[in-house]
Amino acid sequence: MIALVLVEHDGAVVKDATLATVTAAAQLGEVHALVAGEGVGAVAQAAAKIAGVTKVHVADGAAFGHQLAENVAPVAAALVRDHCDYFVAPATTTGKNIAPRVAALLDVMQISDILSVEGPDTFTRPIYAGNAIATVKSSDAKKVITVRGTAFARASAEGGSGSVESVSGSDAGLSSFVGAELSKSERPELTSAKIIVSGGRAFGSSEQFHALLDPLADKLKAGVGASRAAVDAGYAPNDYQVGQTGKIVAPEVYIAIGISGAIQHLAGMKDSKTIIAINKDEDAPIYQVADIGLVGDLFKIVPELTEKL
Repeated sequence: MIALVLVEHDGAVVKDATLATVTAAAQLGEVHALVAGEGVGAVAQAAAKIAGVTKVHVADGAAFGHQLAENVAPVAAALVRDHCDYFVAPATTTGKNIAPRVAALLDVMQISDILSVEGPDTFTRPIYAGNAIATVKSSDAKKVITVRGTAFARASAEGGSGSVESVSGSDAGLSSFVGAELSKSERPELTSAKIIVSGGRAFGSSEQFHALLDPLADKLKAGVGASRAAVDAGYAPNDYQVGQTGKIVAPEVYIAIGISGAIQHLAGMKDSKTIIAINKDEDAPIYQVADIGLVGDLFKIVPELTEKL
C-alpha cells in the first residue's frame, strides 16, 4: 500500500503540518510525497529527508507557481490512480482546497480531518464540533484523506533518504492567480506555536486587544489568537481565529483571555496540554475545560501579569 502525501510549503520551507501528515500516512503503508510549485528543488530535497518518505514526486513549473488547486489536483489524482492507494493531505486551507478536487476526479468520498488510523480502511474523525468521535470505514478502492495535524506527532525532518523524480502537468485554464495579501509577523505561526495567547470580544476594541495582548505574547514568545467573536468585531485579522471555522491548535499552553468558551472556539483548542482562562464571569463555559482559571477583570490582570513576567 502506498500513500501519497501533499507537501505543504511556502516555496522554500516545508510546513510543520506536512510532518504530522507523514506520520499519519506512515500508518497506512509506504509514503510518497508530492511537491508542487515553481523552482521548488530545495523543497523537494527537504521533503526527501523527512523520516519515512521513500519517494518525492515533483511537479515544477509555471502552472504550479502559486499551487492553484485546479492545477495541482489533476497531477495528484493521476499519481494516485496509477501508483498509489491513498492521497493524504493536511487539513489546512491548502489541503482542504486540493483534496476535494482529487476526490472528485477519482470519484470517491473524502474522509476529512482524521484523528487516528484504526486500520487500512478505518479512521476516526470528529463530528458535532468535536463533541463526538465517529469511526468511519471506507469501501473505496482509492482513499482521499485530510489529517488533523494536532492529533499526530510530527515526523522528523531529518533522517530520510527518499528518491526524487519529476512529474508532468499543465495549466488546466480553470483559474488564475490575481494576487495575495499576506500578513507578516515575527511571532510563531499559530498551528506550530508552543504557547498561544488568545483574546475575545471582552477587549472591546482592536486598540485594546493589541495593546494588552501583544506585550504579553512578546514576553512569552507566544502566538496570538482570537475567538471568532473578536475577529468578527474587527479586533483581529482572520488568520488569528482559533476554532472550528478557524485554526485547530494544540499548544503546550493556551491562555484564553476574555473568551467565554463557545463550542465553536472550544473545538479548536481543547486539545491543548494546559489551558489557562481569565474571565470575569465565573460561570463561563471556558472554565469547564480550563486547567487553571482566574476570575477577574482582564484590564487589570493582563497588565499586571505582563509586568511580572
